[in-house]
Amino acid sequence: MSIDHARVTARFPTLKDVFASPTIRSYSTAVAIVVAGIGIGGILFFLLLPTLIVLPMSLSETHYIEFPPQGLTFKWYSAYFDDPDWMAATWFSLKIAMATTATATVAGTMAAIAIVRGSLPFRSTLQALTLGPMIVPHIILGVALYLAFSPLQLTGSFFGFLVAHTVLAVPYVIITVTASLQRFDPTLELAALSCGANRLQAFFLVVLPNIVPGVAAAAVFAFLASFDEATVAFFISDIGGKSLGRKMFEDIDFNLTPVIAAVSTVLIATSLLLMGAVHLMNARKSRSY
Repeated sequence: MSIDHARVTARFPTLKDVFASPTIRSYSTAVAIVVAGIGIGGILFFLLLPTLIVLPMSLSETHYIEFPPQGLTFKWYSAYFDDPDWMAATWFSLKIAMATTATATVAGTMAAIAIVRGSLPFRSTLQALTLGPMIVPHIILGVALYLAFSPLQLTGSFFGFLVAHTVLAVPYVIITVTASLQRFDPTLELAALSCGANRLQAFFLVVLPNIVPGVAAAAVFAFLASFDEATVAFFISDIGGKSLGRKMFEDIDFNLTPVIAAVSTVLIATSLLLMGAVHLMNARKSRSY
């Protein structure tokens, strides 16, 4: 007895026909979005979890770090701000970070202009080399800088830290400013040149005002790259000049108290405030257009 294949197919649709249904496709898309959102949210939460638990640990009443905290107190913040060693390391790091911000922003912006606007030979190779400090592990850079600075007696000095942190911060400036320059319309600069402005005037009057958000973001990245840096500072610091990162390393080894969590919270708050300021400036710049 034979069965009409066409009638069977019409009465019982195939699996391909089922998944081709608009309703099934919409449901499957929604399920995929939900699953992807849960997965991405889980990854972000896992990455943020160490940062999130630092704040409650800095408020613990115990004399050692633990989570969950036992009680709530601000005495460890007072201990941080009242300790002359912590304040000396903080001000030393702050001065280096401010100086690094100035030098790295200027040098990185000039390098970005040369890469984007210039006709340099092997431009791609030069751009890759400028990003070397981001690729090479900081512990290797720390050893190399120590071997270079030690004969010159630059370890622990302000100038030594400035040179080392500028090397580390310049790549962040180059990446950020290069992205801003690539979004900038070069015809505006050409129009300024055709109206009689020289290259320097065209840059300061036309190019720079349009890439200010990118330069500001680059300056923030340079500041944070210096202020939060600990690995290289561990090699090039000494008793005379000790950065905040080196001080934190020492206390983790010999005096592990919630003061470490309090200092970490201050660093996190500083980073968030600076990044928030850049975001607000970018938002105002966008609304002005």
